[in-house]
This record gives sequence, structure tokens and C-alpha cells, in this order.
Amino acid sequence: MVEAIDAAQVATRSQILEAAGEVFAEVGFRDAKVRDICQRAGVNSAAVNYHFGDKETLYAEVLRYSQARAIEKYPPLLDVAPTAPPEEKLRAFIFSFLLRVFEKGPLAWHGKITSREMVDPTAALDAIIVDKIRPMAEQLRGIVAEILHRPVTDETVRLCSFSIVSQCVFYHHCRPVLTRLYPDQPPLDTVGAARLADHITRFTLAALHHLPVSTTTP
Repeated sequence: MVEAIDAAQVATRSQILEAAGEVFAEVGFRDAKVRDICQRAGVNSAAVNYHFGDKETLYAEVLRYSQARAIEKYPPLLDVAPTAPPEEKLRAFIFSFLLRVFEKGPLAWHGKITSREMVDPTAALDAIIVDKIRPMAEQLRGIVAEILHRPVTDETVRLCSFSIVSQCVFYHHCRPVLTRLYPDQPPLDTVGAARLADHITRFTLAALHHLPVSTTTP
């Protein structure tokens, strides 16, 4: 009986997180209403209060849940081994990034809510940076440092890592403009994301391989 109650509570919590994620992704944290989330989740406000307490805590949990689900489905290196050549790891990192950003279907709100948080940050962003974003940023810096034969603390490594991420998010943030400029552009589904990952990887490696090898010691 206790197990049945626990399972029901877990299911209710998951329903609330999914519904809240969709609402927050559509209208943002500040404009989201708890009553709209409850209606979409099919629960009453008491359930939200019981599981999360208030809207701020619910939003922070949604962000954590979203990041965890996205990374679980598309880990930063996908199925590439940590011992693989850095160029191969770079391509995997870029491809997984694009897959998370352009996710379709029930998980599509994950990329949207993250984009909203980047543009209009809340207090919840700090925890996400510590738990999820910083580890991935350090992983990317490690890949770039390996390609450049520079220490991970080198400023060029950091700037190049920023440039790689910038190429990826450009296609998401500027998608409304791109689809109007080039309406015949292939859709950014899994095949399109793979094609784009190949381009960004080639473009990035061409630039990285033309940078001088650093003589700085870590």
C-alpha cells in the first residue's frame, strides 16, 4: 500500500514538472501562473504546494529536471569514448548540443526553457551553472585544450570554447530569421543536426589548427 502511494506521488510530481516545463517555456517564469500549470497537469494547487511549496521552487526544480533529462538522452560525448581523439570528441560534443537544442516532440520544451533562462535569467540559474553547465563547459575546454596543446586555463582555449557554443546557439536564437532568409533550408531534425555538426566541427578545426601552438606551461 505504501509503495502504491509513493508511486502515485512520483507520478503526480512528474506530471507537474512536465506541465510546468511546458508553461514556463511558452510564457516564461514571470508570466506563468500556477493555476495554468495545475490545469495542464490535471492537479489542484495543493499538489503543487505539497511537492514544491511555491512557484520559485517549482521553476528551479523544472530547470534541474529539464537539464537532467536532456543530458541523460543526449550525453555530451554521446557514444564516443573519453579516450577517442579530441577531434572526434569535439564533433560528438557539438552534435549532442544541437540535438538538445533542436529536440522535437514531448521534450521540445527543454531547449525553449533553457533559452528563456539565458535571455532572462532568474535566481535559479546559479544552481544550474554549478550542477550542469560548468561541468560541460570544462569538458569542452578540455577538448579544445587537447587540440591546441595548451593548458585548459589558457585564455585562447576559453575564447575558442565560447566561439564553438556561439555557433551552435546561433542556429537556435536566429531560427526565425534563417527560415525567412532561406525557406528551402533543410529541417534541423536529427539528420539536419548531424549535417550542421559536421560543418561546425570542420569550420572550428580549420580555425583551431591555424592557431599557433602555445609554449606556456600550465
